[in-house]
Amino acid sequence: MNLLLSIALKHLLARKRQSVVSLMGIVLGVAFFLAISSLMQGSQKDFIRRLVDNVPHIFITDEYRNPHRQPVQELYPEGAVEIRSIKPQTETRGIRGYTQVVEYLRSIPGVQASPILSGQGILNFAGKNTAIAMDGMIPEDIKDVVTIQNYMVSGSIDDLVTNPNGIIIGQELARVFSLKRGDNITVAAPTGQVRVFKILGIFRTGRADYDINHTFISLKRMQALLDRPNRANVIIVKLPDPNEARALAAQIENRIGYKSVSWQEASEDIMSTLTIRNIIMYTVVSAVLVVAAFGIYNVISTVVLEKQRDIAILKSMGFRARDIRYIFVIQGFLLGIAGNLAGIPLGMALMASLMRVRFKPPWGGDFIQMPIDWSLPQFAIAGAFAMAAAMVAALLPARKAARVQPVEILRGGA
Repeated sequence: MNLLLSIALKHLLARKRQSVVSLMGIVLGVAFFLAISSLMQGSQKDFIRRLVDNVPHIFITDEYRNPHRQPVQELYPEGAVEIRSIKPQTETRGIRGYTQVVEYLRSIPGVQASPILSGQGILNFAGKNTAIAMDGMIPEDIKDVVTIQNYMVSGSIDDLVTNPNGIIIGQELARVFSLKRGDNITVAAPTGQVRVFKILGIFRTGRADYDINHTFISLKRMQALLDRPNRANVIIVKLPDPNEARALAAQIENRIGYKSVSWQEASEDIMSTLTIRNIIMYTVVSAVLVVAAFGIYNVISTVVLEKQRDIAILKSMGFRARDIRYIFVIQGFLLGIAGNLAGIPLGMALMASLMRVRFKPPWGGDFIQMPIDWSLPQFAIAGAFAMAAAMVAALLPARKAARVQPVEILRGGA
């Protein structure tokens, strides 16, 4: 093997200029592969983080995925049964035994859960009226499940603990109504209940529709406002690994019966778009390495043509076709290794440079930094693809070299 390696190195060094050009192709290919893929994966992870972390991983609602079968359908499952105009029984909606459900969820290692009573209200302030979405929650629990605390620009969710008559509103709603922290607002519920709340905090997520419509109050006050004592109509769940949400949602639904929706199910169209985006991205960046592989193919093919007499002599000395093939495959392997050793640091430098790029969106707002993914799989994929491209590019001329017939070559040379 040492002899084969020595011959492979001599062949590459014999054509230094062409070998360096091929090597630079791999180096630049690996570097741009890393820069582009890390930028795309970083932007995807940032998008998913904003999509997933800002909302619970699983929603459990007071609904059932499929309507309950009527007794006559259970009695005559094979019969010709038609039921029309069934009016559901009037009841106080909510998840029955929600406290026991929350305890069950928290018994699962790493799972955080919190009950919520969601409803609508009419905000009245200085003669202005607008409909708002209200989430009644337990302030001590909500911070472990959603990231709204990270978006507070004034006040804190914890303020609802000391003042249960408080409310947390979005910055856009505060701007439209000229509100500030400490102001009192009046909220009317569909039940006719009217309550005065003090603004204890203001948040800003950057999504105008959310910041103008959503508000947070304590669960007890929401139950009183909607006249639903000891009721919650939503349980939100957060997991250590968001990717496990779909499987756990199915497990929870089978256990408690209520509809459990994972963030993947709620965002299937977005996940499909991201999958297509990844396919396009890897196809484009892989094309750079494919082009670089043609340079390796060209160099090794030229060496095979120029060294046919040397190959014939090696075969006549006892080298087998497999040994000849190994010589040229080793050349591709060496170019791939050298390309990775130089390309990965160059790619890291490009990634670090992209991280320093900051720009302000044309619609205003804060400066945005380029999101870069530094995870190990990015480097592994780039290195593996570069090696595969180099080896495949070397294998084709290597097979040609292995088929050289020494008798014909040496006879022709004589």
